[in-house]
Amino acid sequence: MSDKNERRRAPRVIAIANQKGGVGKTTTAINLGTALAAIRQKVAIIDLDPQGNASTGLGVPPSKRTLTSYDVLVGGDPLKSALVPTVVPGLSIVPSDQLLSGVELELADDQRRSYRLKRAVDQSIAALSQDEDGLDYILIDCPPSLNVLTVNSLTAADAILVPLQCEFFALEGLSQLLRTVERVRGHLNTKLEIQGVVLTMYDGRNNLSAEVAADVREHFGDKVYKTMIPRNVRVSEAPSVGKPVLLYDLQCSGSQAYISLAKEIVQQERKRRREEQGEAA
Repeated sequence: MSDKNERRRAPRVIAIANQKGGVGKTTTAINLGTALAAIRQKVAIIDLDPQGNASTGLGVPPSKRTLTSYDVLVGGDPLKSALVPTVVPGLSIVPSDQLLSGVELELADDQRRSYRLKRAVDQSIAALSQDEDGLDYILIDCPPSLNVLTVNSLTAADAILVPLQCEFFALEGLSQLLRTVERVRGHLNTKLEIQGVVLTMYDGRNNLSAEVAADVREHFGDKVYKTMIPRNVRVSEAPSVGKPVLLYDLQCSGSQAYISLAKEIVQQERKRRREEQGEAA
């Protein structure tokens, strides 16, 4: 099957979520999206964090955020209309702004508020998939909380990708996220699955990082990616110049790790599709 035909499939929608702050959600969204684009995947990021860091980190200033994820969720604007090209070829973004912080109150009376993003994604997927270049992945950058925005993300997604920092309290609070995933699967999105867990801020010189990594792998088995994202100063510096780390310093360990992670995810997706085709046959 040709690459073009593969792209015309519905894109894989992945919510990048963890209610714990500082674990690398936005960094992962930006750099995984860039790495996927670098290996010829077509990617869109939905910035669903009111801080808008994914938008800033991809070089989209407030002046270019004419339509945002707020307009998609509250105003009903088409997802495709809100997409903005980024500095990365093959990677676009639905930017965010601080208006998102009021969504909880604005949608309080809407009994189907949890389906707002799903409706927008579903309405747009057919058009996006029929484009000449299509889309392979939609990544949703979630806020660091389990609010209506994160629930919208999980309801719209095919799967959840969980960044987990290699620190002492890594697994603390993760059970709450997994309970939320189960509730969403039970009541809002029966197809939601765990895409995987990615270990971030790994420091090979630190025994604690190795112990945490081993503990997480014991709990989650093959759901934990082989690739670990190292603690790397170049990854931290890149957002200050509005670039993903792959454009800021391709050779650094952080860039190479995200390329490796992207390859793992693409291989994982190809395996999933083969299994689905086998079941269908």
